[in-house]
Amino acid sequence: MTVPLHVLHLVGSAVDDGFADLSRLYARGALQALADPDRYRHSVAHVAPDGRWRFPADLERGSIAAAAPLAPGAAVAHLAGLGVDLALPQMFCRPGMTSYRALFDVLGIPFLGNTAEVMALAAHKGRAKAVVAAAGVAVPAGELLRPGDRPGVAVPAVVKPVDADNSDGVTLVRDPAGFDAALAGAFAHSGEVLVETYVELGREVRCGVVVRDGELVCLPLEEYALDRVRTRADKLARDPDGELYLVAKDATRSWIVDPADPVTAAVHDAALRAYAALGCRHYGLFDFRVDPDGRPWFLEAGPYCSYAPTSVVAVMARAAGIEPAELFAAGVAEALS
Repeated sequence: MTVPLHVLHLVGSAVDDGFADLSRLYARGALQALADPDRYRHSVAHVAPDGRWRFPADLERGSIAAAAPLAPGAAVAHLAGLGVDLALPQMFCRPGMTSYRALFDVLGIPFLGNTAEVMALAAHKGRAKAVVAAAGVAVPAGELLRPGDRPGVAVPAVVKPVDADNSDGVTLVRDPAGFDAALAGAFAHSGEVLVETYVELGREVRCGVVVRDGELVCLPLEEYALDRVRTRADKLARDPDGELYLVAKDATRSWIVDPADPVTAAVHDAALRAYAALGCRHYGLFDFRVDPDGRPWFLEAGPYCSYAPTSVVAVMARAAGIEPAELFAAGVAEALS
């Protein structure tokens, strides 16, 4: 009889409750979608913003609260003794995407997803943009500013923190008089700010790339209904109980692009170049602005996937006939090879 693979889901946030809730939202969906006792034994490690770890039975709030909190040193010792075969990092804060992933390397635990180095590169929008541009992908003209610098980019321009998530601090500036407020808003989230030439719509799409049987496969594109730049309000909100939900999954806000659409081939080519340039593995996810002439412009990379049915890569994969469990199994095979 085959022994089920022991999979550890690393959840929570070392930064704040917002990231922790986002992580829990996706991880709960993944645990439900990937439940298969004959193939997997799932465990959970939850990291709180105070740095303490818990190992709850599930991701209900009561279960997390009831689990004994452990200081990082004790938690690492506990983790080392769990006999984990594979880890699935599901933290979205900066330490979770970098330092905590690197911890698995130190412990010799294989994990599914991109390395800490790739996540750090992708998280810095200016560096990611430079690397992808060097691979021949079109990127908006722009500049990286530090406090006290003044923008030289002509309006209309997009001002964004260089390493923030969920469109925090992003502003479209159409009048030079708006730069001061836009820069102040962006610097509130980061010590560096990226100012880019605004690419007129067109369209805005995301492209997922996965590895199946050792081959890179581009997934159907997801498109967003926009007449401007995306903000946090276009992505996340809370219900009356305070739980996060995904605004962008509303059918009026996003949809899968017909694979026969002419834009698909151009975006797929750019996504494959970005995947290779950034050094991705297992999967990648890339955002593009498509101008009125149909040319895609790379905006940023978000190379993570939780394998929940609502995770963007999983949504795209399902449109290609690949269910989350099948997508996960392919990723596991790659991670353990």
